[in-house]
Amino acid sequence: MNTQATPSPQFYLTAPAICPYLPGEMERKVFTHLVGPRAAEMNDLLTQGGFRRSQNIAYRPACEACRACVSVRILAGEFQPARSMRRVLAANKDVIASVGPAQPSTEQFSLFRRYLDDRHQKGGMSDMSALDYAIMVEDTHVNTRIIEYRRREPGAGISAEPKGELLGVALTDLMSDGLSMVYSFFNPELEKRSFGTFMILDHINRTNTLGLPHVYLGYWVKGSTKMGYKTRYQPQEHLTARGWERFAGEDGGE
Repeated sequence: MNTQATPSPQFYLTAPAICPYLPGEMERKVFTHLVGPRAAEMNDLLTQGGFRRSQNIAYRPACEACRACVSVRILAGEFQPARSMRRVLAANKDVIASVGPAQPSTEQFSLFRRYLDDRHQKGGMSDMSALDYAIMVEDTHVNTRIIEYRRREPGAGISAEPKGELLGVALTDLMSDGLSMVYSFFNPELEKRSFGTFMILDHINRTNTLGLPHVYLGYWVKGSTKMGYKTRYQPQEHLTARGWERFAGEDGGE
């Protein structure tokens, strides 16, 4: 009889670094590698425990004096879009989404660079090359998909193969209890379309279609204006010391 235990993941702690969200704060992260035949199972467990995935790494904040980063997940089955969100859906009726394997393309990278140059000129990803982007997309041992959002060409039917302008891209993990939005980007000139909001609403709809309960949005950082949008999607749960609890916060607005 083989009594050898299944290898457990090894966790590591990063050195302190400047926090990208809160001025004057330092951040540390605990992380492990998502590799091997149990990577998808481990990704599920760790995401449900407040971790996020980046390539083949799962990480979560481990800051000594700060607990501002809070894991957020939307309760997709109970979600009802606010009036402003319904306007976003109406503004993007001409968008067709297609789901494919986690494979990069030159067209995706071009849009990615436009997004970074407009929104994140001084961020940690600002100098990413085409090779860096390819690694970000392809370096996964879990069930990851690329969702491309394109403008429907005039005269094309609803079921037509999407061939129009690429407007946005989402890198998404399919898990046992929902979808995890790993990273998304879009044409920064689409302010009237509120395309970031549209992609989250689309993920909520997809999660409901799959019969799964949750859309994982990553971390909401209390006090960070750039993360404030995540509390708009109600109802949602936040991971606390007592486990996942409903967040009685903003109602999404009208």
